[in-house]
Parts: sequence; structure tokens; C-alpha cells
Amino acid sequence: MNDGDVSKQIHQMVRFIRQEAEEKASEISLSAEEEFNIEKLQLVEAEKKKIRQEYERKERQVEIRKKIEYSMQLNASRINVLQAQDDIVNSMKEVTAKELLNVSRHHLVEDILHVGNHEYRNLLKGLIVQSLLRLREPSVLLRCQKHDVHLVEHVLDAAAQEYAEKAGVYPPEIIVDHSVYLPPAPKHHNTHEPYCSGGVVLASRDGKIVCENTLDARLDVVFRKKLPEIRKQLFGQAAA
Repeated sequence: MNDGDVSKQIHQMVRFIRQEAEEKASEISLSAEEEFNIEKLQLVEAEKKKIRQEYERKERQVEIRKKIEYSMQLNASRINVLQAQDDIVNSMKEVTAKELLNVSRHHLVEDILHVGNHEYRNLLKGLIVQSLLRLREPSVLLRCQKHDVHLVEHVLDAAAQEYAEKAGVYPPEIIVDHSVYLPPAPKHHNTHEPYCSGGVVLASRDGKIVCENTLDARLDVVFRKKLPEIRKQLFGQAAA
């Protein structure tokens, strides 16, 4: 084989190697580009997923805030409604309390006019009997307003006798306290001083058992007992 043939054969081998290298390089380039595109797609999808998750998280937060705000507004509305209802009920109680004052004040006018006051006197008697039945003591101390002393003393024996008949015991000893009286009626509406609209307070001699049977105490008892019925009449079944 001469030099020309050798040179020719070498050139052929070089072209073959170069072609094979170029094909391999092309395959590597295509594979790399394909892997890059796959990785890029995966990164894009991952970022999209993160964005969707963040959006969903913020959307949930917005929904939660809306629910909280709605709940707060609803509670505030309910509180306002309840407050308005309480104001109406308390207003009714204040009106009733003023009427109670008329019950005890009425006998003062009648005393001035020298007219008998049987209604309030009988009420005092009933309150005394009721208190005696609660205490069931052989000897009790009674307190009343100063201007009610003569009315109380007028019905004392009859009240003691009525209690004895109902309880099946001897008439108790009832001592009217002339040193300490129940406070007077309020002089104005929003007074912060102790006051009493009338009635009596009875206690055992040792002071351990007390029965407050003033008109104000009776009003509180009745209002607590009748409050569901009052609210139902004023505001319907739901308010009761």
C-alpha cells in the first residue's frame, strides 16, 4: 500500500470518527435539552403548585376572617338586642316600683285626711304572717318604716294569731324595733342611697335568720320568677 492509499484511509477514518462524534454530540445535546425541558416543566409545575397552595391558604384565611367578622357582628347585634330588651324590662320594673311607692304613700295622705287605710294595713298584716311562716320562731324582731309603726302595731296581734292558727303553734312574741327603722322611700328616681317602698323585715332574736318582706324585695322576687313570662309576652317565644 503506497502513501496515497494510507493517507486516503486515514482521512476516511478521521471522517468516520468525526461523524460519529458529531452524532454523539447531537444525541447528548438533544438528551440534555430534553432533560432541561422536563426539569423546567417540573419547576414550573412546582411553582404553580406553590402559588395555588398559597392562594388557597390566603383564600381560607379570608374566609375565616369573614366568618369571624360575621360572628362578631352577629354577637354584637344580639348583645344590642338583649340590651334593648333588658332596658325595656328594667323600665317596666322602674314603673312598677313607682307604683309601689303609691301603695305606701297612699296611707300617709289618708292619715292626714283622717281616712282609714285598710288596703295597705291588710297588706302589712299579710307580709307579717308570711314572714312568720318562713321564720317559724317563737320570738321575732320586726322592723318597718317609722311612719308605718302605728299600722304595724294595729295588725300585730291579728297577724300573730293568724300565723298561730296556720302553723298550729302558740302566737309568737313580736317585738317592734323602735331604735332602727327601714329607710324612707326614695326622694328621686336615680337615688344611690338606701331606700324602702314599704313593707317589713322580720328576724330571729339572734339575728341569724332574716326574712326581708319589703315591697321592693317582693317586687324583685316576682320579677325574677315572672321574667321568662314577661320576656315571652314582650319579645316572643325566642326571648323567653
